[in-house]
Amino acid sequence: MYNKILIASALNQGFSYRALEAAKLLVSENGKIIVAHVIEPVNNVVQSFVTEDVKSKTLEKIKNMMAERCKDEAIESEILHGQAGREISKYANKIGADCIIIGSHKPGLEDFFLGSTSARVVRYSKCSVHVLR
Repeated sequence: MYNKILIASALNQGFSYRALEAAKLLVSENGKIIVAHVIEPVNNVVQSFVTEDVKSKTLEKIKNMMAERCKDEAIESEILHGQAGREISKYANKIGADCIIIGSHKPGLEDFFLGSTSARVVRYSKCSVHVLR
């Protein structure tokens, strides 16, 4: 059993209810489950065309999506900024997570390979990583 589980959630790929169910099975009786979504930086050329209004509306939409998807559960949510694999590992270390649950990648031709984000999390996290396929 784990005391603090971090679920790495990509909102553009949907909230993984499988990850939540796995976390519920793995968390200790008084443990905590945290769902995190990472906002990755936009290309510099594109960024110069994105207004502050668009950025703030997008952030608000992401906050609302996280709140909606986590509303019925006794879990916390967190929005991170940066490169997904790096930020998930860094945040897990910061909060003292003892397990990260992450999906392997979007299904496709590369089914034999681990996705780049999950591979980076597996390599660099200091805690256990539960990869869902």
